[in-house]
Amino acid sequence: MKILYFAWLRTTIGKSTEEITPPETVKTVSDLLDWMPSLGENYSSALEKRDLLRIAINQEYADPEHVIKPDDEVALFPPVTGG
Repeated sequence: MKILYFAWLRTTIGKSTEEITPPETVKTVSDLLDWMPSLGENYSSALEKRDLLRIAINQEYADPEHVIKPDDEVALFPPVTGG
């Protein structure tokens, strides 16, 4: 699974993209966000305010119950504002 990080998530986690293999118990976006803090303190810090995050699966917005697959591209980013 390819994960993309944007804005302060990229800064806090320390990378813009990575390939991960979550355990088989990770079935949904919510499961993924529950599991990712186990990857390290930087992930815990970045994901502690989950209510501020937007998620896209294969370039389409997704809700927390969206089912994910091993070959999906998951983008994590803060809300986007215009200006």
